[in-house]
Amino acid sequence: MSTPATRLDTASADMNAWFDQRFDEKMAEREAAHTPSMTIIATKGTLDMAYPPFILASTAAALGWDVAVFFTFYGLNLLKRDLDLKVTPLGNPAMPMKLPQGPAWLKGRELPMPTSVMSLLPGFEQMATRVMRATMDRKGIASIAELRELCIEADVKLVACQMTVDLFDYGKEAFIPEIEEWVGAASFLPRAMTADVNLFV
Repeated sequence: MSTPATRLDTASADMNAWFDQRFDEKMAEREAAHTPSMTIIATKGTLDMAYPPFILASTAAALGWDVAVFFTFYGLNLLKRDLDLKVTPLGNPAMPMKLPQGPAWLKGRELPMPTSVMSLLPGFEQMATRVMRATMDRKGIASIAELRELCIEADVKLVACQMTVDLFDYGKEAFIPEIEEWVGAASFLPRAMTADVNLFV
């Protein structure tokens, strides 16, 4: 025969089990209803460094994420109407990459030349840019303009740093009209604080 204390312990255990089950169910519902979000801070304006923010943003948006990209300093060049992006060896220790084209004896080889020397060669930046663009075309990789358009179509929020605009005396007419906001870091950081993923490129 159970005592009042035993019945109380049983009721308490049942209540705890019911609460745990309901808590797990509510957390699962909340997780299922949650839309992942990501913010990216884009700071570079070269051709090679333009790809990461647009690829990551368009991919996340395609997966149903809410995405916002904050373009600041040289990254603001990625929002200009006329994209004139280049590849530079200066300050880029990953260069030289293997040559993607040329005669068989040269193709696939790395140039045994320090980047400091490359940066001093007249026309090297233009040559490197042409080679990279030609390689991307041959491999079927989307251009920066195409990736940017994908982001716009997928409702990625493109945010321009107003401080950078003021700093470099840019006119807004030089930029694409799809920019959602022209704000400073203080306005963007609250959005980043609530995002699931934050990236700095």
